[in-house]
Amino acid sequence: MASLNVGNLGEFLREQRRSAQLSLRQLADAAGVSNPYLSQIERGLRKPSAEILQQLAKALRISAETLYVQAGILDERDREETEVRSVILADPSINERQKAVLLQIYESFRKENGHPTASDGTPAADADVAPPST
Repeated sequence: MASLNVGNLGEFLREQRRSAQLSLRQLADAAGVSNPYLSQIERGLRKPSAEILQQLAKALRISAETLYVQAGILDERDREETEVRSVILADPSINERQKAVLLQIYESFRKENGHPTASDGTPAADADVAPPST
């Protein structure tokens, strides 16, 4: 895991806040953090927790994984895998068994191509969805 890159995170947050046309106070209120604390994060003086990053991401309507990558908590490759899995799991047009099968296929392709599975050594598909029943 990389060390926290707070300066770049603060700059990124400021850009996202401005793009969303939110004042510092509006974002702080929406995220449930204090105005001074958010200001310190944006200036690179504070290291927010993953929970605070998640609250900020929700308020900015961006993925928490994006902020985790900016903060150095999550590797870019991990984020891509997480996003693929999230999209599959969130798709309302397929049932749970189909989601499980898709995730198992995805993991088998990743393994075949030499990419690691979930951090605990089990395929990521097994971590979130029960295996399909026959």
